[in-house]
Amino acid sequence: MLDNFENEFFGIGIQNGKTPENLGVLWRSAQNLGASFIFTIGNRYAKQACDTHNAVKAMPYFHYQNFEDFYRHLPKGAMLVGVELTESAEALEAFKHPKRCVYLLGAEDHGLSKEAIDRSHFLIKFKSELSLNVAVAGSIVMYDRGIDKPRFIK
Repeated sequence: MLDNFENEFFGIGIQNGKTPENLGVLWRSAQNLGASFIFTIGNRYAKQACDTHNAVKAMPYFHYQNFEDFYRHLPKGAMLVGVELTESAEALEAFKHPKRCVYLLGAEDHGLSKEAIDRSHFLIKFKSELSLNVAVAGSIVMYDRGIDKPRFIK
């Protein structure tokens, strides 16, 4: 019998994204870098010209009204990984990605909400003088996940 908790997957999304164009770019990267699903919290999806692969039709897309709605619907066994420039965040370079997780990015101008930071199982960051475009940051995280390095196992 297959133990579904052995299977790896990840999803990625944005909380209260600032610009809709970032969604299309992030989703195109998500499709290319192996994401299982994409999502938004707060702001809704609108068709984006920069989503040239039409990722929103190629993989499951979820929308949540607020963080609490999102958190209640985390996939069973998945860990929440917040991407945020904070002192307590772990360096991406040394981070062991969970086998089953959901990456959450915040808007460039506000970052993640306090609730999202407090309820994340992990917070990660990477070397950058200033904050990056959210789609670029998400792409870096997904690329790092694809590198052959040890996984975090619960």
